[in-house]
Amino acid sequence: MILNETIPYDPLDPRPLPGIAPLDEADWLRVDETYAAQLAEKARCVEAGREAVLALDESARAAAEELLEVVVAALAEKPGFEREGQVMHCPDGRAVTLDAGDPVLTLSRLTQEDLCILQKHGDEHVLTGAVLCFPASWMLSEKFMRPLTDIHIPVDSYDENIARRVQRLFDGVRTGRPLWRFNALWYADPALHQPRSAHARRDERFAGQADYMRSELQTIRRLPQTDAVIFGIHTYVLPRTALTGRSARP
Repeated sequence: MILNETIPYDPLDPRPLPGIAPLDEADWLRVDETYAAQLAEKARCVEAGREAVLALDESARAAAEELLEVVVAALAEKPGFEREGQVMHCPDGRAVTLDAGDPVLTLSRLTQEDLCILQKHGDEHVLTGAVLCFPASWMLSEKFMRPLTDIHIPVDSYDENIARRVQRLFDGVRTGRPLWRFNALWYADPALHQPRSAHARRDERFAGQADYMRSELQTIRRLPQTDAVIFGIHTYVLPRTALTGRSARP
């Protein structure tokens, strides 16, 4: 069981969808007290079945390579990380080889965030690559190479109006000016890896009685060279007893 002790915003503070706010670029990637445990769990997920948690279309390879470069540069500025040639020394004592030939695998070994690559195909952004070790009731295999509108099905609150607004956000996000939002869901099971088919929806009738709050700090940023949009997901899981009212600022 991997639980957070704190969370940098109040997940119980409701915001109307899509609930987007500006984000300091230095806060795009976060390292919290569960870093070692979450990275070990990511490694376990990859070992158990890479195809379920990592995906990359060949059309997104340049974007994935650029994303790896951006992530490495950002982590090198954070305490506990040190780059030595093609190796990144991490806060949990691991030395990760920076293998640009397998960018999604390398990314899965560096950040707590799951990272999704979305590229503009026609009028919509399509999921062309991803590290998704900690899905909250969805499956990468069902969403890979699908547009934004299909990715959010069957989320009830994601109606046509919200879909248009989210697409405008992805169209309008500017390089160097990332955005953030959060969600909050009650879960009976605190496990981080919770894939679920869109055809087997989660029973939420007793969610209010569940013992764990699962909240995703979701970020949106644009890569400067390939113009791909990166959707980042930092997952927090807290016991109900740990929740305290705090300002919703990351």
